[in-house]
Parts: sequence; structure tokens; C-alpha cells
Amino acid sequence: MFGFFKDFLAKQVEDEKFDIYLFNTLSKSKEKFVPLNKDLLKVYSCGPTVYKKQHIGNMRAFVFADTLHRVLLANNYRLKHVINITDVGHLTDDADNGEDKIEKSAKEEGKTAKEISEKISSIFLEDLKSLNLNLAEYEFPRATEYINEQIEIIKELEKKGYTYKIEDGIYFDSSKFEKYGQLGNIDKNALKEGARIGQTKGKKHATDFALWKFSKAGEKRQQEWDSPWGRGFPGWHIECSAMSRALLGEQIDIHTGGIEHIAVHHNNEIAQSECSSGKSPFVRYWLHGQHLKVHGEKMSKSLGNVIYLSDIKERGFSPLAFRYFLLTAHYRSEINFTWEALEAASKAYNKLLEFIAKTDRLGHIDPSYKEKFMEKINDDLSTPGAIAIIWEMIKNHNLSPEDKKASLLYFDKVLGLDLENQSSKKQQSAPLDLPEEIKQLLMERQKAREQKDWAKSDELREKIRSFGFEVKDSRDGQELSAL
Repeated sequence: MFGFFKDFLAKQVEDEKFDIYLFNTLSKSKEKFVPLNKDLLKVYSCGPTVYKKQHIGNMRAFVFADTLHRVLLANNYRLKHVINITDVGHLTDDADNGEDKIEKSAKEEGKTAKEISEKISSIFLEDLKSLNLNLAEYEFPRATEYINEQIEIIKELEKKGYTYKIEDGIYFDSSKFEKYGQLGNIDKNALKEGARIGQTKGKKHATDFALWKFSKAGEKRQQEWDSPWGRGFPGWHIECSAMSRALLGEQIDIHTGGIEHIAVHHNNEIAQSECSSGKSPFVRYWLHGQHLKVHGEKMSKSLGNVIYLSDIKERGFSPLAFRYFLLTAHYRSEINFTWEALEAASKAYNKLLEFIAKTDRLGHIDPSYKEKFMEKINDDLSTPGAIAIIWEMIKNHNLSPEDKKASLLYFDKVLGLDLENQSSKKQQSAPLDLPEEIKQLLMERQKAREQKDWAKSDELREKIRSFGFEVKDSRDGQELSAL
């Protein structure tokens, strides 16, 4: 996983577990991490609804989840980590109204729901790889693969008296679960009798939610299944309870997601999971990541400020420079994306690559800096603190370059910046003997990029391709290769 130095470094690291402290949304406090089973941790992270590409704000949640994953591994825990893929049931209105997002996207693009979900899932997984998530260490179940498991949980809830049927589906009666809303972030008035319910006819309480939705009469859905209650499809929330139970068991150690999941999705997960299994707590530690903003504003299509990882690559930045940028802020703090901020992060990241590349030999992991680093990263995943320790170490003239390199590569197991491999790639690049026409086009394109004339830059890229060369942008400039 970590290149040639993996075995060498492994011999230097004792099989020890440090104290880890995590901010638990359930208790609203930082707690010492105590696993259910010290031999195998069980972690679940809410994944994407695959109806459209994930933007960089979405991707922050998965860098956060991967940082947690790496921290647990660095503390010598074994873990099973699930990131679900929602390919059915997530409606355009999270309050159980509107169209299924994937079916809606399929209609708009003239494709099948399966084609849409497979295409977007593929892009999502490729983006994760670009951000250096080791996909082999995760499981990525699809909601459509666990329909029977979802039906079984609904049947259990029905048997125990937690459900009721209305015109459009089977609903969970939140008033029958005394602890409903324990994660917070919900309108307390919504729990009161007679609270405003909204558009769903027959719904008893504002906080009740759909477990199974019926297909509309006279409407043929692309994704629908038979059930004891009628033909239809599962609600959005039940899928996570079903996949978590099927793959991890009825109680798990850690569940991650964005703060937008707290009020509805995660409160509903707790309710249906604990009521069906009879076991509490469903999750011991709930971790939630904050939002990423763009130039101080929420990312949205209406504002025209949606940015994808592909846009970052197109501008010549490494996705791992973006990962570094994300790590400079704590996962529970908002971070503001600007191209200037990414430029600064890219320069810092490249300095780390250069340091690794120019130091030929490996020394030993410095015990003092290892202790400082682990203390920071184990304090609720304090990546800014951990990065500060790295720069402190690099500037320490009393430590040999070889020991700095060994320590930095060990720390990178947690940060996931792929320093060893990326620095090698930089060393391997070599100039080509170019025709004068290509050199001239490259000069023109460089000028266009400096003037931020991206349309002109793309036009010149195509001209260069017509000569049989492919140009890619990096922080070191334009890199050329023969087609």
C-alpha cells in the first residue's frame, strides 16, 4: 500500500494503540474512543446518491472518512468500513415527497436508471482513487442489492407496532420511539402533537418518515419491487440500516456523514435500527463533517459555482493538492475554497514532494515527532495540528534528512498524500525533443493560461493533439507526451 518503504517502516513501529478522542454528535462532547470489539472495528459512512457527479464539497466527506480510516489503522486497529451507494429511493424532497432523483435524472438524459447509477458510481469511484482512497479497503454496497434486507427490517418494525399505512406508503411512527431526535438539529415543535405535517396526506406527525413507498397507480417505475404491502420501492433511510446490519451487524462503532444528515437521515436511521433490533445504541460514535464553501458561498447550480474534481485537474492541479487543502482545516470546521487557496496548498504539497525526492535514503522514524504527530491526529482527527508538526519537523536542523523522510512517509500513511509515489513520478518525467511548431503552440498556450483564458488554452490543446502530442498541466508547467 505504501510502496517500497512499507516493510522497512513497519519494523520501526511498535504494535501499540494510542488513546483516541472523537467528538460524538450523540453526546455533544469529545469522548475517549472505546471500541465494541478491539479486534475488529465496524465503521459506516454515508455515501452518495448516484444521480449526478459529486462536487468537491461532496468529496470532502470522503476525505474525512478516509482520514478516520487511516487514523484507526495507524493505531493498529483492524476495521471493516462500508460506504454505501444510494441507487434508489432518495427523493428530490427529503421529506418523502417529489420524484426519485435517479429516475428523474434518467428521464432528463434519456437513459435507464441503471445506466445513470452505473455511470455516476464509476465517476465517483475514480474520484476516490484520485484522492488516494484505497478502494480495496472499503465495501461499496448498492441499495438495490439489499431490497430483501430492507423489507425484512420493515416487517420487524410492523410486527412491533412502529409502522402505519397511508395512501402513498408505509411510515414509521416517530412518536412511538421516545428517544427520537436524540442527535439534535431538528425542530422540537415537529415532535409535538398537531405540529404542521406538510404535504403528505395521512401522515400522523411531522417527523414520521417513509419506510416503503408505493408506485403510483398508472405509472411504471424503472425501479420497483413486490413487497408484503404492495409494489413499490424503499424509502431513503431504511437502506442504510439494512446495509449496515447486513455487513456490520446490529451495533457498530462509528458512523460518519455530513452535518446535513443529522436532522433527518441519521435520526431516522437510529429510530428504525434500534426499534427493529431492540439493541441500543445502534452507533457508539457519530461523527459529522462540516461544509465546504466556494468564495464564501454555498455551492449551488443557481450561483454557478459548482466545482468538480475534474475541474481541478483541468486547471493543472493535482487532486492530492486538493486533499492537502482539505486537511489544512479541521473536519468539523467550514472551509472556504478559492483557486488562490488551492494554489497555496499546491505549493506546500509540492514542497513535501520535493523534500522526499531529494533525500535518497531512509533513516528512522523520530520517536519524539511520532508522539507529537499521533497526539494531534488522535485528538479528534486534528489534521491542521498534524500538518503543523510536519513543517516543524522539516525545519528542525537537528534532525537528519533521512530521519525526516522516514518520519514524513510514516505520517503520510495517515494523511494519504501519496508522497512517495508522487515524488517518484516527478523524478521520472523527461523532456521531449519537440518540433518548433509544438514549442510555439506551448508558448502561446502558457500565455493563455497566465491570462486565465481557458477557452484559448483548450483550443491550443486540441491543436497540439493534431500534431500527435498530448499536453497535461501540472504545477511544474505543461507536460507533453506522444499520443
